[in-house]
Amino acid sequence: MAFDLSGIAARMDRLYEFDREPVTPDKFKKGVLFASIFAGEHVAATEFVIGAFFVLHGLRATDLIFGLLLGNLLAVLSWTFLCAPIAVSTRLTLYWYLRKIAGPGVTFIYNIANAFLYCILAGAMISVSATAVGLAFGLKVPGLNDILPTNALWVLVCLALGFLFTLLAILGFEKLGRFAEVASPWIFLCFIAGALVTLPKLGVRPDFSNFWEVATSQIWNGIATAGQQQYNFWHVVFFAWFCNLAMHVGLSDMALFRYAKKWTYGLYSAFGMYTGHFLAWICSGVMVAAIGREMHPGKMAFEALGLAGAAAVMLAGWTTANPTLYRAGLALQTVTGWPRWKITLVAGLVTSVLSCFPLFFMKLLDYVAIYGLVLMPIGAVVFTEHWIFPKLGIPRYQAESKKQVFNWKVLLVWVGSLLFALILPVHLYFRWLPGYLFALAFYLVLNLGSRKSEERTRP
Repeated sequence: MAFDLSGIAARMDRLYEFDREPVTPDKFKKGVLFASIFAGEHVAATEFVIGAFFVLHGLRATDLIFGLLLGNLLAVLSWTFLCAPIAVSTRLTLYWYLRKIAGPGVTFIYNIANAFLYCILAGAMISVSATAVGLAFGLKVPGLNDILPTNALWVLVCLALGFLFTLLAILGFEKLGRFAEVASPWIFLCFIAGALVTLPKLGVRPDFSNFWEVATSQIWNGIATAGQQQYNFWHVVFFAWFCNLAMHVGLSDMALFRYAKKWTYGLYSAFGMYTGHFLAWICSGVMVAAIGREMHPGKMAFEALGLAGAAAVMLAGWTTANPTLYRAGLALQTVTGWPRWKITLVAGLVTSVLSCFPLFFMKLLDYVAIYGLVLMPIGAVVFTEHWIFPKLGIPRYQAESKKQVFNWKVLLVWVGSLLFALILPVHLYFRWLPGYLFALAFYLVLNLGSRKSEERTRP
């Protein structure tokens, strides 16, 4: 029986995701789907890495807890008051809305950069899953300072997982939500159970009477691992706030919230922040302390829960990489004009190759800071154009109305804001906020002349 490639392609082409047009009301989604998406994406493989790194960076327990409470609240508010209102107002992806503001030339550059950065992030999550799957094959996981792949088996496992992850990302938004609905509650329970069964190994009594003593002396004891910088309360606050900077302040999650019935659905991000970026980070910190502070997510979970723990790490990587690949596919679809499934397949292949390089998941904390910083100025531009321009009488969508390929003002703000942020004499985690405010003010100043010229042309 002949293999009908043309028939498969035709069926895949029908997986339409409103790539260029506003989402219609009949396609709006219920809030529970957004809760599932956020829980699935943020109770995920990143949590095994980030929570463990907080231990390696010598955080104290009080700094971690209070820093996470505040930082995650700021992240939820960013989704709710910055990203979701613009998405619900336009019903467009950022990638297509930006074209009206910046022109197709700038959008092309942005989408290529955006998609590549997302591919790296998804690749890091595949690497995390590989640490779990590889336990069955005696896989030697790369070390904390490794940059290149260390063995052929590591490469084979990463490539195989990348192929599987890409398949689900191709199926689209609703399939991602359904997968997350099934996987995320179980993964979350594995985080909690893994920490609970690990605590006695660290010396915590059954009645938890000495829990705080153990937590402050053996887990978050203020002693950084050799080669790791010492972190404090403000590092935690800003990291928790900006680790998804590209999604909320950078507005990439317009791709998700364009399906929301109302902007208050941004509050559903709390299901990801306080289950994943609070409880799961704490639980993974407990587990890494029990294996001698070795950065090996698969081993952390396996030592705690056996095969169930290893499976949790594998699925956690899947639920993180899927929506990330989905966003990358949407960004590249705007550039190429290809059907979303085809370009997501290409993005998945690139991601699978990148996942073989341990550099990206071993340096995950710094990487998420850099990729958020790179994409942040565009979020400031879109926010300014969407909300502030109308209040000041500045015409919007000048690139579209003047048929500009490049809006040079957007390019100038993007490059100028990055240079401004890079020269600031502060820690990498603290640079994005002044950089964002600089981008907002700079873009506004550049366009004040447009208001005057508009007034002169009126009869």
